[in-house]
Amino acid sequence: MKLHIVPARTGMAWVKLGVRAFWRQPMALAALFFMTMAAMSLATMIPLVGPAIALALLPSATLAMMVAAAQASQGRFPMPAVLLVAFRTGRERLRDMLTLGVLYAVAFLGIMGLSALLDGGQFAQVYLGGAPMTREIAENPDFQRAMWLSMLLYLPLSLLFWHAPGLVHWHGVPPVKALFFSIVACVRNFGAFLVYGLGWLGVFLLGGLVVSIVSALLAVAGLAGSMAGGIMVGAAMMMAAMFFTSVVFTFRDCFEPPYTPQQEEAPHDNQPPSHPGAPPAGPL
Repeated sequence: MKLHIVPARTGMAWVKLGVRAFWRQPMALAALFFMTMAAMSLATMIPLVGPAIALALLPSATLAMMVAAAQASQGRFPMPAVLLVAFRTGRERLRDMLTLGVLYAVAFLGIMGLSALLDGGQFAQVYLGGAPMTREIAENPDFQRAMWLSMLLYLPLSLLFWHAPGLVHWHGVPPVKALFFSIVACVRNFGAFLVYGLGWLGVFLLGGLVVSIVSALLAVAGLAGSMAGGIMVGAAMMMAAMFFTSVVFTFRDCFEPPYTPQQEEAPHDNQPPSHPGAPPAGPL
């Protein structure tokens, strides 16, 4: 496995590739993203351990979207079975993915625990869905400090787990090493990831502007209310699905492919889209 250092402009290419791959199979990818979110929401309903189980499923859900995006970019239709890709690639990989999930859940809950030291757990309850957000809560200085601390600590956590599911699945890297290689790749390609983040920020702002205009037009036509709310939720889900579709391209360009050009002629579920330096595995 070899780490690639890419120029900063590659970050915008990742955004474009994610959007393009999503629109190759928009219904399939949007449905898969919705099913992963629904599964995690259902998991939170399990008494006592529900939120922890939902958090532990996130690396597997991320991997499922990466594999689905790889298939879409190669001109194939991602089937619902892709959601179980982390659980059907052998006992060793399954154990490693479960370990990743446990590590993520423990780390995330640890961040929530630290934030609780500042506001008595109010931010954690709101974030995990255990309490409603009100104006009084949002304006509470302790709540704001807990929120900013959580955001600050979550950044390195997200970098640790950004590439880890792909490294475990495609390269067979042990979980702890995968976390290390993931954050190293993100730090070494800081410029590209900064542009990538700014690019997606622009996409979300533009999408929000379009939704606001559509909602205003519906209000003028007397069709506001539930219809506008549905459009906002649908647009948010679609943009989130596009974002997760783009993750596989960040992985593809940061690491040497773990397969040969001959294998690329017949790509399968266990292969990401090829690196730009290798023969293409399918149309991008």
